[in-house]
Amino acid sequence: MSGNLLKKLAGETVIYGLSTILARIINFIFVPIYTRMLTTGSYGIAAEFLAYIAILQVVLTLGLETGCFNFANKHEKPSDVFSNALLTVGILALLFFGSMVVFSQDISSWMEFDGYGYIIIYIGSILAIDSFTAILFARLRYQHKASKFALLKTIKILSETAFNFILFFWVPKYIVSHPDTFLLNFISATPDFTYIIFAIFMSGIVSLLLFIPDLSTISFRFTPKLWKQMMLYSLPLMVAGLPGIINDTIDRPLFRFFTPEGLDWSSELGIFQAGVKIATLMMLFIQMFRYASEPFFFSRAGKEKSREDYATIMEHFTAFSILVFLGITLFIDVVALILGKDFREGMDIVPVMLMAYVILGMNFNVSMWYKLSGKTRYAIYITAAGLPVTLAANMIFMPLFSYHAAAWGHLVSYLIMLIVSVWMGNRYYPIPYNWKRITIFVGSGVVLYALSMLVKDASLVQKYLVHSLLIIIYIFIYLKTEKITIWKLKF
Repeated sequence: MSGNLLKKLAGETVIYGLSTILARIINFIFVPIYTRMLTTGSYGIAAEFLAYIAILQVVLTLGLETGCFNFANKHEKPSDVFSNALLTVGILALLFFGSMVVFSQDISSWMEFDGYGYIIIYIGSILAIDSFTAILFARLRYQHKASKFALLKTIKILSETAFNFILFFWVPKYIVSHPDTFLLNFISATPDFTYIIFAIFMSGIVSLLLFIPDLSTISFRFTPKLWKQMMLYSLPLMVAGLPGIINDTIDRPLFRFFTPEGLDWSSELGIFQAGVKIATLMMLFIQMFRYASEPFFFSRAGKEKSREDYATIMEHFTAFSILVFLGITLFIDVVALILGKDFREGMDIVPVMLMAYVILGMNFNVSMWYKLSGKTRYAIYITAAGLPVTLAANMIFMPLFSYHAAAWGHLVSYLIMLIVSVWMGNRYYPIPYNWKRITIFVGSGVVLYALSMLVKDASLVQKYLVHSLLIIIYIFIYLKTEKITIWKLKF
C-alpha cells in the first residue's frame, strides 16, 4: 500500500470514527437524565426494545452493506449493485413495517403493553428507515465521501439529542398547560420509555429526509443475475453477524422470563442497563483505540517484526485498560453520582462489566489474526463459542442472582471467546504475545481492586488516599514490568 493511500485510509478512518465516538459520548450524556427522569422499570423497557432493534437491524440489512462493497468494486456498473441492494432492503423494510402496523396491537398485548401499539409502529419505522439508510451510508463509503458520511451521521445524532431535550424538558410542561394536545397521540403524558423511542424515530425521519437528494440521483434497476450473486454472498455474512449481536444483547429480553420470582423484570433490567452504561466508559476508550489502531495493523502486515509490534501493542493496551478499570472502580462512589438514586444499587456490577469490556478489547487485538490472514470465516466460530455461555449463564443463574448473572455472563462469554481466538490464532497466524506480562497487568489490577475493599468503610479522605496510592502502585508495576525508567520518560 502506497504512503498516499495509507494516509487517505487513516484520514477516512478518523472521520468515520469521530461520528461513532460522538454517538457514544452523547448516548452516555443522557444517562444521568434518563436515570433521574424515568423509573427503573421504564428505563428497563426501553433497554429491551433497543435490544430487539439491534438484533433485527442485522437481519433486515441482509449483509448487503458488505456485499455492496464486494460487488461494486468488481461490477462494471456499481450503480446496479446499489440499486439492487436498495430495492431489496427497501421492499423488505416496507413489508416489515407493514407487518408491525397490522400486528401492532397483538404484539403489544403479547408483551403486556396494552395500549402501546403505537410504540410497535415506531419500532417498525426505526428498523425500516435504519436498514434502508444503512445501504445509502454504505454507498457514501464506497464513493469515499467520508466527510458527507460523517456530516449526515452527526446531524442524525444531534437531531436525536435535540428531540430528547425537547421531549424531556419542554413537552411535559406543555402537556400540563395543553391537556388536549395532539402530542398525546404519539407519546405518554409524562416522561417514560416512549420518549426515548420517539426521539430515535424522529431522528430516523430526519436522516431519511437528508438522503432525498441522493435518492433522486439513483436509477433504480433490478438485475436478477447480479441480485442472485449478491444474495448468495451477503446472506451468509448476515448469519455470521447474528451470533455477535445476539451475544451482546440477548440478556435484555431474557430478563422478562428469568428474573427471580417476586421482582419486577423491567426494574431489574433498568438497574442493570444503568450499570452497563457506566461501564461503557471503557468501551469508549476501546472504540477510540480501535479506530486509531486498525489502519496501523493493516499497514504493518507482512513487514519485518510486524507481529512483534502487534504483541507490544497488546501489552500496552491491556495495561492502560486496567488503569481505566482501576480509575473507575476505585472512585466508584463519585462515578455513581452520574446515576439517579434508584439506579445506584446496581453499581456492584460495574467492576464485572468493566473487566468484561477489558477482555473484549483484548479480543479485538487478538482477532486481528484472522483479519490479517484473510481467514475471516473463523470469526463466526469464535463468536459462536461465547453465545451458549451467555445463554446458559442467564437461563441458569438469572433466576437466582438477577442482573448479576447477566454481568458475569458477559465476562465469562468474552473470556471464552478470547481463549478460542488465541488458540486458533496460534495455529494459523502466531503472534508472540507476552502472556506473562499481560497476566501481571490484569492480575495486579484485580488484586489492587480487592485490596481497596479492605478500606471501604473508612472515612472518605482515608479511603481515597489509599485508592490513589493503589493507582500509583499499579503505575509502578507497569513501569517495572515494561522496564521503563521514569526519569527517561519524555513529556
